Amino acid sequence: MNPLPHHEIDTKLEVSPEDAGQRLDRFLTGKLSAYSRSRLKALIEAGHITCNDTAITEPSSLTRAGQVIRVIVPGALPATPIGQDIPLNIIFEDRDLIVLDKAPGLVVHPAPGNEAGTLVNALIAHCGDRLEGIGGEKRPGIVHRLDKDTSGLMVVAKTALAHNALSEAFAARNIERAYHALAWGILPPEIIFEGAIGRDRRDRKRMAVVTGQGKHAMTKVRTLSVHGGCVSKIECRLMTGRTHQIRVHLAHAGHPLLGDPVYLRRIPAAAKNLPLPARQAALDFPRQALDAVVLGFTHPRTGKMLRFEKNLAPDIVQLLDTIGV
Repeated sequence: MNPLPHHEIDTKLEVSPEDAGQRLDRFLTGKLSAYSRSRLKALIEAGHITCNDTAITEPSSLTRAGQVIRVIVPGALPATPIGQDIPLNIIFEDRDLIVLDKAPGLVVHPAPGNEAGTLVNALIAHCGDRLEGIGGEKRPGIVHRLDKDTSGLMVVAKTALAHNALSEAFAARNIERAYHALAWGILPPEIIFEGAIGRDRRDRKRMAVVTGQGKHAMTKVRTLSVHGGCVSKIECRLMTGRTHQIRVHLAHAGHPLLGDPVYLRRIPAAAKNLPLPARQAALDFPRQALDAVVLGFTHPRTGKMLRFEKNLAPDIVQLLDTIGV
């Protein structure tokens, strides 16, 4: 069962002897896979779940055999962010989801200081009434994010079913993700960076590798090529998903990403090996040289494995050409 545009959903479920004695929210979660438990709990508390025309407002209420429980899901409300006509590079789209190549400089979600002009605004305009509703609101479901100046592949849910399934897949690390990046210095052919990541005590806007706190983080890195004798083109695969994980691990190891405005704090010693024009181009690169080039996941409705791969972002390719082999 999935929410439809503008329409209220009215469903009746009979409690079997096998289902008797369950918490109401757990019973409904097992029967209505298109909705998260938190969404169903909110519907219960709002009086949208009834039995014999009497609202059941306690999620912990226990079910009884033979009960006929009526679930009323209100039609989705218009999204709070406004739709804006912003160009998108869409790789794949169907009823449930969109895969796109996010441009650098595009913020994913509205936030203080970026209330408009975001990917969410663009998707609301692009999808229109094809958004079936997530959490009672006609909005796209953001299941993972890329930093503003990181480019590359993202998947966004259009239905509650897709949002729930993809969120669970990301939480369980059942998603294939690979990034290509340019890092200062020469790295080993293969290396694993492992270190807990938390807020930098000296600068709360930055993340850092920390001891005694933070969340476990692991990044697999493979060197693809070396340019100018001092810049490595690398492939990074996330074994965990922490904020700024690739950028933090590389910077902590002494190999910050080219152009990183947060974690590249001084001119790297390796930069002196470049001729002046190439050195200037590398030091002036206007964003972190990080591009999500591979994304693979199981389609939440069909069960089919989808895998997408893209070419390296043009601005990073141009920088490599300037640096030389």
